Amino acid sequence: MILPCLTIAPSIKGGRGVFTTIHLKAGTVIEISPVLVLNKNERAMVEQTLLYNYIFEWGKTGKKAAIGLGYLSMYNHDYNANADYTMDFEHATMTIKTVRKIAKGEEIFINYNANPTDNTPIWFDAK
Repeated sequence: MILPCLTIAPSIKGGRGVFTTIHLKAGTVIEISPVLVLNKNERAMVEQTLLYNYIFEWGKTGKKAAIGLGYLSMYNHDYNANADYTMDFEHATMTIKTVRKIAKGEEIFINYNANPTDNTPIWFDAK
């Protein structure tokens, strides 16, 4: 499920990002997406490719990885994100939900640290 108000467009962060074409309220589920789960060995192989920057740690131990379908891999990182994600290991899905109001035309960001306000440095120099 992806809300029809979401669109992909050029991002100030570089590359592309996910934007909304309408105002969104805090607490709005904007996407529930299936993921492809990779085991530890598959993850190691993927980490040697361009896909490394698009996978999520997966599973209770974080040793697996997941490739998000839908728009999941298109959300850019921000240390003060306006959306959050949750992982459902049993059903192999991820849910994106707004954590504050988001204005029409605004880019939707998640924090790659899995907490919307976690300032722990990530693996690349985040703008």
